[in-house]
Amino acid sequence: MTLIGPEAVVVRGDEAETIRMLGGEGRLLADSSATGGALSTLRVTLGRGKDGATPHYHGGSSELFFVVDGSAQVLVGTEVVTARSGDLVVVPPHLPHAFAAAPDSGTDLLIVITPGVERFDYFRLLERIRAGEATVEELLAKQDLFDNHFLESPSWRDARAKAARSEP
Repeated sequence: MTLIGPEAVVVRGDEAETIRMLGGEGRLLADSSATGGALSTLRVTLGRGKDGATPHYHGGSSELFFVVDGSAQVLVGTEVVTARSGDLVVVPPHLPHAFAAAPDSGTDLLIVITPGVERFDYFRLLERIRAGEATVEELLAKQDLFDNHFLESPSWRDARAKAARSEP
């Protein structure tokens, strides 16, 4: 990451920290501290039909999903929409949401949270949980810190079960 002047940030794709996710990888681009609190952003690439984030909401930030390539299923409230390459979905604070690659496609998503929240440690914690080096209880204890509040969504559960049945 390069700071240009007091306000501009340039992140070179090959210099971004990469984290492993269950269905792909994430590239941590700019956290809130790098942008003066304006935003936090990452790029997520998921394989065909793979899960991204489980249902959750943010109390103080909106989350933007831009589909760079492929197709994604996005939970928006109680509705599951399919967003395709070039589509944009913006979820306001307090609205439940989740994302995954569509059953018939992988996806490449640019995700922006605004205003920014220091979230990179959240993604690092997820990676440690997947590696067996941390517990889900540690994550649940930090929901307020990361403004990431998990919840149940029957519509998301049903959509993802249907997606799993359609896999080859």
